[in-house]
Amino acid sequence: MRRQPIPQPSSRLRLGPDGALPVRPARQEESTRARLGAPPAVVVTDLVRLFSLPGRGREKVTAVDGVSLRLPAGSFTALVGASGCGKSTLLQCVAGLDAPTSGTVSLLGTTTSRLRPRTAARFRADHVGFVFQDDNLVTSLSARDNVALPGRLRHRPLPRRAVTQALERVGLGSQARHLPHEMSGGERQRVAVARVLASQPDIVFADEPTAALDVAAGAEVLRWFRELAGAGTTVLMVTHDASAAAQADSVLVMSAGRIVSALPGGDPQAVSQAVLATRSQAGRGPGVGSGSQGGGEVR
Repeated sequence: MRRQPIPQPSSRLRLGPDGALPVRPARQEESTRARLGAPPAVVVTDLVRLFSLPGRGREKVTAVDGVSLRLPAGSFTALVGASGCGKSTLLQCVAGLDAPTSGTVSLLGTTTSRLRPRTAARFRADHVGFVFQDDNLVTSLSARDNVALPGRLRHRPLPRRAVTQALERVGLGSQARHLPHEMSGGERQRVAVARVLASQPDIVFADEPTAALDVAAGAEVLRWFRELAGAGTTVLMVTHDASAAAQADSVLVMSAGRIVSALPGGDPQAVSQAVLATRSQAGRGPGVGSGSQGGGEVR
């Protein structure tokens, strides 16, 4: 059964009467069942990320400013906001690719923000998949070997059939032996998606996964994310594309390092309006949160 996200981002948000993030009306019944029985796959509590400014002494810029959220297994959530609002920094902290200044991150019941680097890397290899705007393929490995890489890293090789089927699903079955430099940018991105499809991780973090793709290819990637969520994988996607965000079940809107609103997926215009509304906040420079002590730029 597909379960829906129930983030509790902040007391500043307008959530439903039961504390749940709005989801598409047609899926509200499934969301209710999820809230009754599904433990959260992602729990973020009071997350803060500060960056020092070179040559500015003790001045810092606040990239993420006290964010809290909860996402159950099988949720597909989009994170949007104007450029420089901190959404990519938040995703990287949640995924364990960057260390928060304060606050905690728990994935699948493990407080990953407190793990030692080697233990954290092992946890990610066992449970987490990534899809970024840059495909992040190993240039010396074929498409097949790139897809099979997560299994090798966790010392549990993927079945050859699973790798083949994943490449066929993304339309690259005949290019399994091609090296990355022998493929187009869109094809390399599809290899990155196939890597996630084959390994079937518990959580997928995606940062602008459709930015380098044409409309048709981007729609396919989003469809695959929905299928992953339907199979129980939790998907958190950062995007600047309102149409892409609307394909998620729920959308979180960031501004100045905070999650400031939440809305159900399904309506690209509503997503666009929510992002535009954040730009009207007085005194909020791009990339500078309310706790900033100097200028700077964050993602």
